[in-house]
Amino acid sequence: MNNKSLPKLPFRVYLVSIVSGFVIMGVELLAGRLFSPYFGSSIYVWGSIITIFMLALSIGYLLGGKWSLSNPSIHRMASLFLISALLLLPIPLFSQTLMQHLFLYIEDPRYGSLLAAALLFLPATIILGMIAPYAVRLLAINTQETGLTAGRLYFVSTLGSAVGTIATSFYLVALFTLPQIFYSFISALLLAALLLKITPK
Repeated sequence: MNNKSLPKLPFRVYLVSIVSGFVIMGVELLAGRLFSPYFGSSIYVWGSIITIFMLALSIGYLLGGKWSLSNPSIHRMASLFLISALLLLPIPLFSQTLMQHLFLYIEDPRYGSLLAAALLFLPATIILGMIAPYAVRLLAINTQETGLTAGRLYFVSTLGSAVGTIATSFYLVALFTLPQIFYSFISALLLAALLLKITPK
């Protein structure tokens, strides 16, 4: 991708960054709702969930930054959305079965919830975490604008997370089942990938 194509990218990159921020926080909130029947909703359970999400995002930021150094392109960024959608798909399909087994074999809810969070959410959240630094790399036309670009990107991404938190906790969980919400998040990620894919090279 050459610099001449960069001015055409910001709107779509910012838009899909809002989507990724929305999904990250939405999924994190749903994790607590998903775990509640098996491990409860104590501070230990939420501590496990938050730990796994923060660990996954930190790994994702590091990997995304490194991956962005090698031939960055809008189409490679689209692959991050596609992969994260595919990694979220097992959650509505198999999470109940997994947690039933963990509940039977791990008595301590602290470690049961920690392992469940790692198995269910770590892979997808790592990939979602790669999106922000990769987007910064795509939008930073020169080093003088890198700081401003990063600030704008993290602003819209965090704004998406705030909207995702409110929308999920106030409305989605009251109107839809957990599988339906997960499928809607997966669909949003796939649409974001498609939006990036139709961007001219």
